[in-house]
Amino acid sequence: MSVEASTIRQPVEQATSASATSLGCRALDRLLAVPTRGDRVTHVERVPARTARLAEWPAWAPNEVVESYRRLGITAPWSHQVEAAELAHAGRSVVVATGTASGKSLAYQLPVLRSLIDGDSTVLYLSPTKALAFDQLRAIDDLRLDGVRAATYDGDTPYEERAWIRAHANLVLANPDLLHRSLLPSHRQWTSFLRGLRYVVIDECHHYRGVFGSHVAHVIRRLRRVAARYGSFPVFVLASATVSEPGVSASRLVGLEVAEVTDDGSPRAGSRFVLWEPPLLDTVAGENGAPVRRSAVAETADLLTDLVVDGVRTVAFVRSRRSAEAVSQLTRRGLAEVSSTLPRRVAAYRAGYLPEERRALERALRRGTLLGLASTSALELGIDVSGLDAVLLAGFPGTRASMWQQAGRAGRDRQESLAVLVARDDPLDTYLVHHPQALFGRPVEAAVLDPDNPYVLGPHLCAAASEWPLTDDDLAVFGPTASSVVDELVAAGMLRRRRDAWYWTKRERACDLADIRGTGGPAVRIVDRATGQLLGTANAATAHSTVHEGAVYVHQGETYVVHNYDDDESVALVAPADVDYFTTARDVTDVRIVETMRTTLWGDAEVSFGVVDVTAQVVSFLRRRLVSGEVLAELPLDLPARQLSTRAVWWTLPDARLRAAGFAPRDLPGAAHAAEHASIGLLPLVATCDRWDIGGVSTALHEDTGRLTVVVYDGHPGGAGFAERGYAAAATWLRATRDAIAACACEQGCPSCVQSPKCGNGNDPLDKAGAIRLLDTLLEGAPQGARRAQSLAEPPAAI
Repeated sequence: MSVEASTIRQPVEQATSASATSLGCRALDRLLAVPTRGDRVTHVERVPARTARLAEWPAWAPNEVVESYRRLGITAPWSHQVEAAELAHAGRSVVVATGTASGKSLAYQLPVLRSLIDGDSTVLYLSPTKALAFDQLRAIDDLRLDGVRAATYDGDTPYEERAWIRAHANLVLANPDLLHRSLLPSHRQWTSFLRGLRYVVIDECHHYRGVFGSHVAHVIRRLRRVAARYGSFPVFVLASATVSEPGVSASRLVGLEVAEVTDDGSPRAGSRFVLWEPPLLDTVAGENGAPVRRSAVAETADLLTDLVVDGVRTVAFVRSRRSAEAVSQLTRRGLAEVSSTLPRRVAAYRAGYLPEERRALERALRRGTLLGLASTSALELGIDVSGLDAVLLAGFPGTRASMWQQAGRAGRDRQESLAVLVARDDPLDTYLVHHPQALFGRPVEAAVLDPDNPYVLGPHLCAAASEWPLTDDDLAVFGPTASSVVDELVAAGMLRRRRDAWYWTKRERACDLADIRGTGGPAVRIVDRATGQLLGTANAATAHSTVHEGAVYVHQGETYVVHNYDDDESVALVAPADVDYFTTARDVTDVRIVETMRTTLWGDAEVSFGVVDVTAQVVSFLRRRLVSGEVLAELPLDLPARQLSTRAVWWTLPDARLRAAGFAPRDLPGAAHAAEHASIGLLPLVATCDRWDIGGVSTALHEDTGRLTVVVYDGHPGGAGFAERGYAAAATWLRATRDAIAACACEQGCPSCVQSPKCGNGNDPLDKAGAIRLLDTLLEGAPQGARRAQSLAEPPAAI
């Protein structure tokens, strides 16, 4: 057992005895009743209750709006709601970044409703999901205000309703996909709406990150440009969870200066947040004999079983639909040993269910008919489920914002609640459960996006030109790289210059060039080979890793296996299969450094950021048992290599420094390889990405640097901003990488620290101790000021 885990025993006992009657304590007592479980708790955080800070209704708020809120039980707004509303009413774009259940909706509803009641203004509301837009429409309708004509407009809207919405609705709730593919290409049908556009509300804006966020950033710029043609210059009001520098991220998203409101004035119930690390298994060995931890899915199912037996209303959040079904089934199996009726009080909840099925589950959970629910993040957004007692998180959900949104589902009626984060067998989860200050201190992760990516920008410049001819003045809206990208589009015959503007030259719809939820290129169609039904699509850039022959594919909870993949035709044929394993692809990679854009010296070490060319080839895939993660087999694949031009962060150490640190040449490949794997796993600590969004290579002597070099690159053409964020936060990121390796209880290295599920070299060679020494050597030259500025040990942030 690690030192960190052993030191928490006394605080856990103190927390349990301090308030023996609180639900959070009773639930925690129940989980720790099993004698062997005490060693699995690495930290218990007591999140104190917070009283509300109320404010006066703004003087400009219409009486009918205030009375409607009072009728719904809102007698006075909270301080942050009024602060954000005042800024928006004064014409300043603003992002309100406060915790779950902090009433961000009211902050933008106040100025929006004032503008709609006053006259001819219109408002566009954008959300990342249809469910959230539907929930917001219901909230607006509940106010029952004359003069507010609100409607959702998305792919499910009947055609007979669309004409009425375009002509008469003054509050349209939509998503970026609808804006990109319908409203902007058909803007002449929206003339009156765009002419009156006063506000654009962007809800849950922290979800717009990476390549998706970069696409949405240009959809917003296209909206601003078209609106300006109709004489409107809308104010943007954004809502975000707590992230680092929300104003900076929001400004990059909309292309305008955005003020930020982060001082949360809402009340909060107290809670206990437990960090939980499953044990290493004695009976299961991983690759190269490495130890394997009990899976987060199996551990979560056990915890959910105990909580349901005690009548604790609980949601368990998992990472995938398949895992949601597995947790639900394992929990029911455990409950059947206790009672014949309890299994019926547990269900799974995920995307893919029919809307009426999902609404029925939500009602059953609110009423207490259901005690346990295993859910994907489909329940994270837009659904007001109150009265929960506990939340289980099967693995860190990727960002602190998502973690707090999920944990915030419990305790909404002011009772103390319980949240448990169960670590996966993963370097980031290992680091977090042993370094609680990274979760409960000031946010360090930023909502990363890169609007200057030419691979993203090019299709949107074509779309913009098709909506209205592009002028020199327009290019400034799209950023500093727009001019050079336009020249490339002209050379490729996509745009043509006539007099003082550029025109779209093709008959095709230009908006179809950009798949805003993908990375560009033709999407790979996934087809049921027996019925011919199109089940879904995969991004061309990731298809080799996700829909190769033998890959497991899950669609709406049903499991399929890929039987044939045709790269030329961009199609994967699948068949239903009941399998108890999942698959992960492995590749071999070579990286050439094309351009060094920035470099920072750490003594005689260098940390750099720039452009790289990546050659990657998927060579095999692993079958892993669903519940334990045990490797069942590795099977070869024969797929062509793929080329990728992207951006990367890399660090180098000279031979003299390595010799002085006691490294022999034979030590370097394993040490660098282990450090590379761990650093890929830890980059999501500072950038809102998943380890599958990035890749890396390491070598004792790179031909472009002449030094030992470790490279981590964005896995998307042109980059996604993740590597750039890694460069900016390199001291924090790489020190956390070193600490995560050191915190792991294994001796030689395992999936929790230095092994990677996608390593094309079979995780060999790997030197765990050497990686710690190598990172210590690198960090000796790191600037002390940067370390202090990036310190994670800050007072707890609002949640």
